Amino acid sequence: MSSASPFVSIRRDLHKIPELGFREFKTQAYLLNYIHNLPQERIEIETWKTGIFVKVNGINPIKTIGYRTDIDGLPITEETELPFVSEHEDRMHACGHDFHMSIALGVLTHFVENPIDDDLLFIFQPAEEGPGGAEPMMKTDTMKKWKPDMIIALHIAPEYPVGTIALKEGLLFANTSELFIDLKGKGGHAAYPHLTNDMVVAACQLVSQLQTIVSRNIDPLDSAVITIGKITGGTVQNIIAERARLEGTIRTLSVESMQKVKKRIEELVAGLETGYQCEAKIDYGSMYHQVYNQEVLTREFMEFVRKETDVHVQECKEAMTGEDFGYMLSEIPGFMFWLGVDSPFGLHHAKLNPNEEAIHTAIDLLVKYIEFKGKR
Repeated sequence: MSSASPFVSIRRDLHKIPELGFREFKTQAYLLNYIHNLPQERIEIETWKTGIFVKVNGINPIKTIGYRTDIDGLPITEETELPFVSEHEDRMHACGHDFHMSIALGVLTHFVENPIDDDLLFIFQPAEEGPGGAEPMMKTDTMKKWKPDMIIALHIAPEYPVGTIALKEGLLFANTSELFIDLKGKGGHAAYPHLTNDMVVAACQLVSQLQTIVSRNIDPLDSAVITIGKITGGTVQNIIAERARLEGTIRTLSVESMQKVKKRIEELVAGLETGYQCEAKIDYGSMYHQVYNQEVLTREFMEFVRKETDVHVQECKEAMTGEDFGYMLSEIPGFMFWLGVDSPFGLHHAKLNPNEEAIHTAIDLLVKYIEFKGKR
């Protein structure tokens, strides 16, 4: 696909204006402007916060096929030096949602101009990166009114070449939860530590203790991850810290393990309160349901791609990646797949630069599959 392609150009436009969850005002306006300029005879449009629902009415519908894209960016300073670099300071589409949106618009455009028998519902979902838009979007009156019978989504994958997709039946992405722990002790002069309760020391001890949960409390045949990615504490080098904060994430391949991890965290934090004579507060922030690909639909899709397209299908392993599309799959049969974009830099990296040829690959593939599912 050349840079002259409208959907490559759209991707570049969207790449310039990344916005955080539920603040995607420019993004929503851009998307709505494009959608309103499509032929309107068969489409219905409704908005929810910064999200958008677009229903394409079929010729003779008996079911609704859903397609979901996420629209938010990340709080990352871009380092790509592209001519269409982010214009928003400390914001970047470093997870490919600019790709996801341009692909969705490409598929939407095709079916507005070439309707099929069945109805289609395109969901432009905000806040995938946080605090999570899928779960509340599922509860809207619009979703209840237009709820699809099946639903599809994709996610770019820098590690796979263009022309390859990857997926599997069953569990694809993990259960995830944010983790925030605030500690409050007693600060004081660095020369008089015996008169204080040092929360930097407490925080360091807690980080070490948290790492024992996976190694000693989770079945080694199961999988879990606890990562503390940020610690803050204290004010200056010669004052013992009265407060400290740990920020991290939990990932598990089963709901049961997530419950066990959280129970153990609470026990360790309670012990820390006693041992360090401090106060502690745990906040699990946003939680994402596992992405579980419905077996029959996933198998059918993989067979279709192998027989009817030139795209290479690779069966992959489950990943500890989090995706709130899992909330939609918990109520609607469907699947998500990885789209190869061949970038040396991974997701959430400041230099992520996916190959734009993948946009055409995805649009063509999805159009063919949706036509197969929606025509009789």
